[in-house]
Formats: sequence, structure tokens, C-alpha cells
Amino acid sequence: MAAEDTPCSEFTDLELDTSSSNEVTLKQEKQLSASQRRYYSFCRRKSFAAFVASKRDGRQEEGSTSWCCCGRTFKEHSAIHKHVARIHDAEIQQLTQAAYEHLLSQLEEESETQQPNEREAEPVDVSAWIPETGHISEDQLQKGPGKVLLYYHYCQVKDPHVICAWQKALCEKLHLTGKVRVATEGINGTVGGTNTATDIYIDAMCSHPLFRMDKADFKTSDGGAECFTDLRVGVYKEIVPIGVDPDVLSYRLAGVHLEPEEFHKEVEALLAEGDLCNDTILLDCRNFYESKIGQFTQCLAPDIRKFSYFPDYVDQNLELFRDKKVLMYCTGGIRCERGSAYLRSKNVCKEVYQLKGGIHKYLERFPEGFYRGKLFVFDERYAISSNNDVISDCRYCRCPWDQYKLCSTQFCCQLVLSCPGCRQDGHTACCPTCQNKGRAQSKASPAVLHHKEECECTGGRPRIPQDV
Repeated sequence: MAAEDTPCSEFTDLELDTSSSNEVTLKQEKQLSASQRRYYSFCRRKSFAAFVASKRDGRQEEGSTSWCCCGRTFKEHSAIHKHVARIHDAEIQQLTQAAYEHLLSQLEEESETQQPNEREAEPVDVSAWIPETGHISEDQLQKGPGKVLLYYHYCQVKDPHVICAWQKALCEKLHLTGKVRVATEGINGTVGGTNTATDIYIDAMCSHPLFRMDKADFKTSDGGAECFTDLRVGVYKEIVPIGVDPDVLSYRLAGVHLEPEEFHKEVEALLAEGDLCNDTILLDCRNFYESKIGQFTQCLAPDIRKFSYFPDYVDQNLELFRDKKVLMYCTGGIRCERGSAYLRSKNVCKEVYQLKGGIHKYLERFPEGFYRGKLFVFDERYAISSNNDVISDCRYCRCPWDQYKLCSTQFCCQLVLSCPGCRQDGHTACCPTCQNKGRAQSKASPAVLHHKEECECTGGRPRIPQDV
């Protein structure tokens, strides 16, 4: 995969021995406190930013930005940041050490007048990672054509709360909405905004010294900030909720990544064999309501409501996968990382492959390929399309229909496929049970409302289906 597995030097736990010239060495790692590590990282970020700023070309034309270093001119933030990180690391270390010693002396002088609770405060400054937007108008950041970004990146994050604070500040400055999950295992997000704002966001992610992502790591679709109701940024145990501790089930155990072209050829060969092929499974590891409106031809789509049910599904259907070659896919690729790792951990499959970049990247290359129907997305659009096929039908009249709406019953969060004609007739809930509860809910107090999953949609379907 394109994502780097190892953390950059900025987030490595460096150590300090204040009794011997304050020299930082890896051997002294266990002797440095968590607060000292944060102080050192703070100084490194500031030193890095100052070094980059010193390379800014003062002769540039108004409205343009460039940097000159080592006889080269850099036009993008990401380019100069990568150059400095690779070529000038030793100089950054020296600047960081000097800044760190100065900070320690300041803290020592201030400690005599500070109260104990004041000394506990630790500096968290994310300004070094926030791009300068003074040359861009607020209208460019808030108005005009836009897009929605989908991305993830696995790497070791020492302090996810700092990354969380940076992401929140960055998105708010760019007027982005969406959802971002941060964990010690990496970051996963989908955000929407104007083309200008999302381009700046991509550059910021690519130039960040921890992530160092490539533009190809981002999947894009038409949309904008209006595709999400708000901005939600938080720290979680996992960046994709499969329900297994990342320390127990690492993404590094994932299956073999296939480029869209390679995956397309595998599916083509599978379909050519038809019923004669009994040693390969094309596995959709998304939720049932996603695969219902769009899927690869002749795939196995488990009838599960949450990805966290996937491990149980595998456990209860091991014989289905025994001695098989498995081709897995999901929306953007992230669920396959942990899903394929879990499947491989069972040691029953012959081979496990996964679609790199997910359906998003496949449709960019093969919009009329073997994936038919809509692609479900987790925002207000619910689905995007690249072909005109409709593979699902209305919940009530069974006519072709694939546009989801939320169940109209207040205490239910299920999605329903109800065509305009049926909605006009009052069929706006996910099932008759919910429809009846909806009619009666005005008579009930909020304290006695039913659980949001208590309806025919969930009650009539086993939590973990048996497909063996």
C-alpha cells in the first residue's frame, strides 16, 4: 500500500539526558518523561516551521508563494516540507536542541512563581501544521464548486489527541465538514468543502511530517460541505471499528493489495469460468444496505449490519472459506485492511487479496466495469453512481429503486428504499412495525420510546448469518 508503515522522526520518542549537555539519544528513551517528550516535539515542530519559513523566496510576485533551497525552487508546501525532512534533518535536530534547552531554562525560571496546577499545563501548538491562507479569500474557501474526500493512513501516532486538535483546527479554518477518526494506529476521514479548501487540506496532509501522504491516497467525488451536517473529529481505539484490538490484529497482516487493473482481470477470469469456478470467492465486506444498492457481479455479500460483526461472520462460516482464494473489496479499502487480516489469521484460506483503493478507485478506472449499481457513501448523499444500473427495488411495491431515505419514525435510524409513489401513499418507514410505532409515538413520552433497532428490519434477520 502507498501508506508508510513507520513513523517519521518527529514523532519518535526521543530522550534527553539533562546531566550531560542535554543531548538527545534513543538509548535514554525510558529516562524521559511524557511531558519532556511533548516539549521536545513542540520545539521540533516550531524549528521545522521556522526553517521552512527561512527558505521563502522574498522576490516572488504578489499572490504567489515559493521557496528556494539547495539551488532548487519549490512551488508547493508539500514539496518544500518533504525536501527539508529528507535533506536537512541534521540541521533541524540542532535547531530543535537549542530551542528545547531554551524552553527548559524558561520553564525553570517560571516554576518559582507558578502554582502546582499551572506547572501541569503542557504546550500543545499545532500552528506549525496549519497552512497559510492569507492570500485566499473567504469566498474561495466557502463558495463555489466542491468535492468530498475519502482517505485513510495507517502509521504509529504517539499522541492522537494532538493530531485530533490539529485536524479540528485545520478543518475549521478551511470550513470543511465531515468525520475524522484518529487513533494510535493512524487516521481515517471523509470531509467536504470547496475545491480550493479541499486542495489545501490534501496539501496539508501530504506535507505533514507524520503522514506524508500522496495525493493518490485521496478518493474524491462531487459534493461539498453541504454533504455533512457538521464536523466531527475524535480519538478512537480503531480508525475503522472492527471490534478487535489493533495490537492483537494489525493492519500489517492484511492480504495482498491488487491495483484496480489487476482486480478487474481477476474478476473477469472468475466470471468467465462461471459455475465451473469453485475455488474463488469474491467477497464484499461492507454492510448489507451498502451491497444492496451496488456490488460486483456474482459476489458474496454477507447480510451483516455492522462491520464489527464481520469477525463473527468469518468464525461462523470458516468452512465457506477453507482452501479458497478470496478477493475482497469495500468502499475505499480501509475495511479490507483489517478484514483481510482477520480472515488470514484463521489460516483457512489459500490466498487472500484485496482491492487497493476500494470501489472508489476501481470506478475511476472502470466506470462501466464489473461493479454495477450505486456506491453507498456515509454522508447526506447516501450514494454516488458511475453507471445507470439499478439493482435494488422499493421496499413496498418492488419496482426498481435505489435512493435511500431515513426511516420517518423518530426513534429509528434505519435506511429505507421507498419509491416516490409509495412515499406519497404514506410508506415512509423502514417496515410496517416502525410505521405503526411512528403513528403512535406522539402519544408516548420520550422516556418510553423503543430502542432504535427494535423493528422488523432487525428482528427478522439473524445478527450473524450462516452462509456455509
